[in-house]
Order: sequence, then structure tokens, then C-alpha cells
Amino acid sequence: MDKTSSYREIVRQIILDYAKDKPRNSEVETEVLMDTERDHYKVMDVGFEGLSRVYGSIIHLDIINGKIWIQYDGTNRPVATALLNAGVPREDIVLGFHPARLRQYTDFAVA
Repeated sequence: MDKTSSYREIVRQIILDYAKDKPRNSEVETEVLMDTERDHYKVMDVGFEGLSRVYGSIIHLDIINGKIWIQYDGTNRPVATALLNAGVPREDIVLGFHPARLRQYTDFAVA
């Protein structure tokens, strides 16, 4: 299995694992979105909390040029740690939620 295929499977497993964490409110659904052709992966909450609309990403990951980009991590269990535990090297993880000029100060890939 090539690196990109391996990363797709790792990302898929992580997305499904995090999607198991259901919101406390029964009117909010957790949705998993996976575009394996374009390598976009999301976990979202959608629904209502009383009269307030709930709609937002919990996790957004992309695979770009052989690296896993964490575009958004709104969890209390860092996705970067899950990727490291799954065997993804730090140099293949990009913290895309940081501006490019600040990524050099993380322990992860710049781009």
C-alpha cells in the first residue's frame, strides 16, 4: 500500500473514532463527510439546541501532497496525537490552522 492510501485509511479510522463522541443534545446529529477522491474529511455537528442552530465542523482533515493537514481541530483529544499514535511521522502532519509563518515554531511540518 502506498503512503497516500495508508494515510487515507488512517484518517478514515480517526474520523470514525471521533464521530462516536455524540453531542449531549439529542437534537444534534454528528455527521461524517469523506471525499476520498479529493481527500477531504470532516466530522460535523448539525441540528438545534433549543431554538439555536448548531452547524459546524468538529474536525477537518485534508491530505495534500502526501501530508495530512489538520485544517480544524475542535476536540478535547488532539487529532495530531491520534495521528502520531497511528504511526504518521511529525514531518507528514501540518497544523493548517496555524498561519504559515508560525508553523516553523511547531514540532510538525511547515507545509
